[in-house]
Amino acid sequence: MTRIHPHLTRAKKYEKEMVRFLQDLIAIPSESCEEKQVVERIRQEMVKVDAFDRIWTDKMGNLFGQVGRRSRGKKLIAIDAHVDTVGIGNIDEWSRHPYGGVIENGKVWGRGAGDQEGAVPAMVYAARIMRDLKVDTSRYCLLLTFTVMEEDCDGLCWQYIINEDGIRPDAVVITDSTNCKILRGHRGRMEIKVTCKGRSCHGSMPHKGDNAVYKITKIVREIERLNNRLRTDPFLGQGTITVTHITSTAPSLCAVPGFASIHLDRRLTTGETKISALEEVKRTINKTGVKARVFVDQYARPSYTGLVYETEKYFPTWCASADSKQVQAAACTYRKIFRRSPKIGSWTFSTNAVAIAGMHDIPCVGFGPACEDVAHTVRDNVPINHLVQSATFYSMYGNDYCDMQ
Repeated sequence: MTRIHPHLTRAKKYEKEMVRFLQDLIAIPSESCEEKQVVERIRQEMVKVDAFDRIWTDKMGNLFGQVGRRSRGKKLIAIDAHVDTVGIGNIDEWSRHPYGGVIENGKVWGRGAGDQEGAVPAMVYAARIMRDLKVDTSRYCLLLTFTVMEEDCDGLCWQYIINEDGIRPDAVVITDSTNCKILRGHRGRMEIKVTCKGRSCHGSMPHKGDNAVYKITKIVREIERLNNRLRTDPFLGQGTITVTHITSTAPSLCAVPGFASIHLDRRLTTGETKISALEEVKRTINKTGVKARVFVDQYARPSYTGLVYETEKYFPTWCASADSKQVQAAACTYRKIFRRSPKIGSWTFSTNAVAIAGMHDIPCVGFGPACEDVAHTVRDNVPINHLVQSATFYSMYGNDYCDMQ
């Protein structure tokens, strides 16, 4: 008979508590920059489990929980979950209430269940499991980070944590949805603006103006074609580009627009850079004969604390090697829990690792509950057994990392 790992046995005892906690989180709307209430609820649960040596928030509003004492020579292992969600869209499209936390078919359903508040109970109760089993933290300190604004501007929270809080872990586990698989990289991302000017005139005499919408439409058609020509990487996949927003400006609805712009979502695969991506867009626009301005957009929205931390919306690609210490430690932990070797892959979407690994070269690896393809959909859910498995993983990872040579 196969012996169940003691950490997994202990995690199963906390299953009901984790589910109830997650239902509370789902019930609290927590879109980007509006996370105050959900952060307070997480803090309450952290105090309740009585497993943390220190709990605090920074000026941006990120919440931290520390297990073990920090001292010179000890490793600092972080586990990160963003606590903000996207909106619900059209509520009529939901078959279950988006803030209901409904339990059905062995899953918890609702906005944020899969992306990615489901990781939060697993992280908090991992700390409790470590206390229960008297896990040795003499070689490392575990830092749980519950971060804000990721959906709006992935990685901004960690830019602040590293640059302003002065926290630089030795390794970080990213808990964004992996379906309880190990992931070691993803494409980068940037947001590009394209603007063009025309000349406004009365709508009854369009020939006297220069319609900026017609100009931007020519660019849109070429951007669609560009998407099919982008570079492909055998591991991370193809780079992509798509128009996500169009605007125009005119004195009235009876006037020819004198200004138009588009917003581009550009996903960057291995070998693509900010400069190369901008040059591709510029070359594509040149084919149309339209004069346009092309630039990377900026982000300057206040966090829920009121803090503004402006950044350029360029988030680099990252990919850890399969034999890197943090990935091999994750594989070791996985084998102990599941009694089989893991298949290691990559995300389709991007995470806070764009800043942690992409900008600051801090080793990252991914392991989290829920399937990636439920993110931002009306099917947002997380399997309950994923909470148990993830809590087990997070409670074990630190020592397995320290065991790696």
